Amino acid sequence: MTTTTITSKAQTKTITDAYKDFILTQKHPCVMAKTVFMMDKFHLKVYDDFDTDSAIHLLNDLEDYIAHYDFESHDFESFIAVFPKLSFDTELAFENGLWRMLQTLHDFDDCTWDSSVSSDPDSPKFSFSLKAKAFYVVGLHPESSRKARQSPYTTLVFNLHSQFEMLREMGTYKRVKKRIRKRDKKLQGIINPLLRDYGNDTETK
Repeated sequence: MTTTTITSKAQTKTITDAYKDFILTQKHPCVMAKTVFMMDKFHLKVYDDFDTDSAIHLLNDLEDYIAHYDFESHDFESFIAVFPKLSFDTELAFENGLWRMLQTLHDFDDCTWDSSVSSDPDSPKFSFSLKAKAFYVVGLHPESSRKARQSPYTTLVFNLHSQFEMLREMGTYKRVKKRIRKRDKKLQGIINPLLRDYGNDTETK
């Protein structure tokens, strides 16, 4: 686990502990997230806002994360960008802020789009790319209508797209997906209606 130096160690520990409680103690449906936290395979960094300065810091941190990531490993890791000062009253406000932040990250990215995925947001082969690597980006915030997304603070989770392809190659993807969706249905009553398998619908949803 790595953390940022933007906040004090005490503040960062408080934020990290809140996420450990959210993922490990509460009935969070994502078994992959639980594994990541149990094995300390997460990289948590703290930022101020969905603005230019934070985007530049985040992009630099993601570049460093990619440079040190072992692409030959079968371990699943997550890069967690936390914005503790940022709050949204509605789902729409969060989504608009999320897309503005992603656009800003893209504007400052000096690398070409990952050629293994599409850059067309309407394509079922779309995946967001930064520093020439595709990421599956998950947005969470306290006011989310989905219980699994009601994180302690506004958060963007960056999961390398290649990790999901690795699960497919290992033959475990369908089993993991089925277990997560079963747990999500038990928690929420219904699974997230926007979830689709990569290749069947766009990740932008």
